[in-house]
Amino acid sequence: MKLQSTLATHVKDAVKKIYDVEIDNLEFQPTRKDFEGDITLVTFPMLRQLKTNPVKLGEEIGNYLAENVTEVSGFNVVKGFLNIVLSNAYFLDFFNEMKNREDFGIIPAAEDAQGIMVEYSSPNTNKPLHLGHIRNILLGFSVAEILSAAGNKSYKTQIINDRGIHICKSMLAWERFGNGETPESTGLKGDKLVGNYYVKFDQEYKKEISELMETKGVTEEAAKAEAPILVEAKQMLLKWEAGDPEVVALWEKMNQWVYNGFEKTYDALGVDFDKNYYESDTYLLGKDVVNQGLEKGVFYKKEDGSVWIDLTEEGLDEKIVLRSDGTAVYMTQDIGTAIQRVKDFDINGMVYTVGNEQDYHFKVLFLILKKLGFDWADYLYHLSYGMVDLPSGKMKSREGTVVDADDLIAEMTETARNISEELGKLDGYTEVEKEELYRMIGLGALKYYILKVDPKKRILFNPEESVDFQGNTGPFIQYTYARIQSIIRKADFDFKKQVADGYEFHEKERSLIKQIQLYPETIQLAAENHSPALIANYTYDLVKEFNSFYQNVTILGTEDITEKTLRVQLANSVGNVIKSSFGLLGIQVPERM
Repeated sequence: MKLQSTLATHVKDAVKKIYDVEIDNLEFQPTRKDFEGDITLVTFPMLRQLKTNPVKLGEEIGNYLAENVTEVSGFNVVKGFLNIVLSNAYFLDFFNEMKNREDFGIIPAAEDAQGIMVEYSSPNTNKPLHLGHIRNILLGFSVAEILSAAGNKSYKTQIINDRGIHICKSMLAWERFGNGETPESTGLKGDKLVGNYYVKFDQEYKKEISELMETKGVTEEAAKAEAPILVEAKQMLLKWEAGDPEVVALWEKMNQWVYNGFEKTYDALGVDFDKNYYESDTYLLGKDVVNQGLEKGVFYKKEDGSVWIDLTEEGLDEKIVLRSDGTAVYMTQDIGTAIQRVKDFDINGMVYTVGNEQDYHFKVLFLILKKLGFDWADYLYHLSYGMVDLPSGKMKSREGTVVDADDLIAEMTETARNISEELGKLDGYTEVEKEELYRMIGLGALKYYILKVDPKKRILFNPEESVDFQGNTGPFIQYTYARIQSIIRKADFDFKKQVADGYEFHEKERSLIKQIQLYPETIQLAAENHSPALIANYTYDLVKEFNSFYQNVTILGTEDITEKTLRVQLANSVGNVIKSSFGLLGIQVPERM
């Protein structure tokens, strides 16, 4: 913040002049609402270098600032806190500089800006996206947008898990029980159709286990291993790995059904990717790196030929990176994929949006890449997040009881429709406009409810609570934005004119401008912490401040044209910041509600 650095320079000058001491660090914070002032200098830490009492120190610095700094119009000292009052001229200069900027707070990426790749979604191609994916997708997309707004070049990617036994299970079940049905013949989205056969496989597998236990008297463990349908799925995987034309053709066909289905869900959520990586392309990457690591002594080989890394000195354990038969494990693939991404894009950092059950995996991955000598390994970040529960409990996908992402989006739209109709505020809307508004409110509610929570915390998602038009919700903020647009439409005069020097601010106007001032540093803080929650909760605080302003001052009804001009400009600026901050969360805002 420019003001803070200006004040810091003058405070250091004051201390040097009065005490002949070079002071190191200064601590500023917003003034508490129950005290007069706009920004507060905490004097206690300064006492380590200065032999005086905090009140005397505050008074002396305060007097110096009032006499020498044009932005300061007064001060008061409460114990060790110097509360600085800023001048009306300072607020007017700041406001005039930012009021017409729709990109206020956003830093465009410079030519040499840091490139950061954000991985999110990364689904399996054997089932539709579900509620757990939604938190992942919304977090990853938003963090990429925030990193870009903070001045970085961000790239969005996903690694699609399109190979392995779980994919063959869906393929085999479709081959056995599908009778050639397709998304077109059933009217189902491709990911739903393929997901149905993943569930079907599991049902048949359980039947075969029971039959084997009853007819042959084998143990459950043996029955699970010997079930013919699983044996056949494993054979199918071997055929795929050998490039069998029929199996590969079926795999390509069913995966394409799934991709088409995913695309519709991504479109509905309003997210996108710069590049997709596919596990079928990357699963062999990393093997060469393991051999290089063996030569460097980073890895070691056991008697059975498997390759490991010993991380016990770092407080972790031994980790396998290549099986004895020479096949890769997930860790090997992740090593190879990370290296490939740095080759493909001009990046020196990566963010992996993956649930907290993988915390250990990423500690190991990042440490291995460091030991292999990659400088960029210092700039890898695991965006770890907690589970999402519904009031009815956790989700499972094998048994078909999963909370489907498409169904949830539809339910959110329906919930928004029911609540909006109860409130009865949509006179004069066409049916098309109403449907678009319900979708915007429903999705805004879903996204905001999930993103306002710190990523590391577990969420209990309540659809009805999320669509409430009061409190810390997406619809409440959307409604405030629409209210502001209504004020702008009703302003039947030229409110673009510059307000002249000498304007005396109402305390509610000052408070609102101070809240707007926090937006640029909130973006930087959210980027540093990979936390959309900081943006969400900042926006809620801004909206609360605006509603207090709206209730306490007359905007369009005031007789004073200068007051009216500034207040409409101020409302418009708040609207711009809401639209910008919600854009970083991937949430749209309606012009009318």
